[in-house]
Amino acid sequence: MKSAAALLLVDDDEAFRKALARELGRAGHEVATAGSGEEALRCVAEREPEVVLLDLRLPDRDGLEVLEALHAASPSTDVIMLTGHGSIDTAIRAVRAGAFDYVAKPCPLDELEVRIQRALERQSLRRRASLLERGLTPPDVASSFVGASAEFRRLAQLLERVAPSDSTVLITGETGVGKEMVAKLIHARSNRRSRPFVVVECAALQESLLQSELFGHERGAFTGADRAKPGLFEVAHGGTIFLDEIGEVSQATQVKLLRVLDASTFRHVGGTAEIRVDVRVLAATNRDLPALVRQGLFREDLFYRLSTIAVEVPALRDRRGDVALLARHFVAVFNDRYGTGRRLAGDALALLERHDWPGNVRELQHAVEAAMVVCDGDEILPRHLPRALGAAPPPPPAAAAGQETVLALAEVEREHVERALRAADGHRGHAAKMLGISERNLYRKLRQYGLLA
Repeated sequence: MKSAAALLLVDDDEAFRKALARELGRAGHEVATAGSGEEALRCVAEREPEVVLLDLRLPDRDGLEVLEALHAASPSTDVIMLTGHGSIDTAIRAVRAGAFDYVAKPCPLDELEVRIQRALERQSLRRRASLLERGLTPPDVASSFVGASAEFRRLAQLLERVAPSDSTVLITGETGVGKEMVAKLIHARSNRRSRPFVVVECAALQESLLQSELFGHERGAFTGADRAKPGLFEVAHGGTIFLDEIGEVSQATQVKLLRVLDASTFRHVGGTAEIRVDVRVLAATNRDLPALVRQGLFREDLFYRLSTIAVEVPALRDRRGDVALLARHFVAVFNDRYGTGRRLAGDALALLERHDWPGNVRELQHAVEAAMVVCDGDEILPRHLPRALGAAPPPPPAAAAGQETVLALAEVEREHVERALRAADGHRGHAAKMLGISERNLYRKLRQYGLLA
């Protein structure tokens, strides 16, 4: 089965660009176009295409230079080079620079389609590898499960009773409260602790891919299925499978999940043989599943099957007594990571305790990490905390006013970004995580402030 892709076609020949874009669109792809390197980089930042078809000769920048910038801006995007000046030397240079493939113009549409499908298959394999890497048995996360409030103690006591059983558990709570950590703790305290813990991010995969990932497929089940592939339920055999964002799965997938829960059996996509597994199922959602059931969007029988035991993780604003403990815990974690010895000042801690934390524990963690990065001494002060918490910004220069104030604030942001890069030893992914932004947004800021190496 051929997959459609979000494509970006970059070529300075307008007639060729329009003709090829039209043909690719007829083949079912979503095609954006650009006529220069700078325009291509803007499109990648805005759209994050799956595959870029990049001409080697562009009017403003060398194609290989654009290739390098594209990889920095969107590492998951595959680039296929197009050139009318094909040579083995150019091909080798493009591949060494990170191109997925290389096609000489004029390129037959069927040949280009084969290259695009191969790129999509490789991306699918990368996603699967990422899922399987997370399938390793996690360590006991009890040391990171921090709190002393009455709400936290009730949750901890419930988990101690739930973990040793084999019952299905539905974990609910707002985004950022730590539902995956709860699932890991249940697994680590269960009799299955030495077996796999497999995480499935249900909202990240389209329906056909999700079913293939969960249940596997037989050779020839669809175009490109040149070998049989086990599903993640088989990978988790004897252990635990954690279905994150279960409220996002389609009704067709819900039917198949219900069969696994009821009979512990399923079939590969395209297969007829019944496969039996021994897997404990944990699921999580931030959606109101009973409301989805009433609306006919979620199967009632599946809801009751998943919620044999219901665990609700309280929002951080409902256990404010844990904010100080969590903040000090995160400071200790980052001190250990960065080899520093910083501590929270009393007025900074008071500011953290007053905040409502709509992003919950995850937001608190990012706020502390950002403060650790910008702190220039041993003590984290209110001015080091994100301004969204109500901290006063650094005072502007006395002469600053109007446009000059804007420039001063831009300098503060630039310095913040530079400190994050230094703390991450130049690793953009780590720096973006410290700043609480995406790599794409970080790349934009690096371009804006002229910080690209």
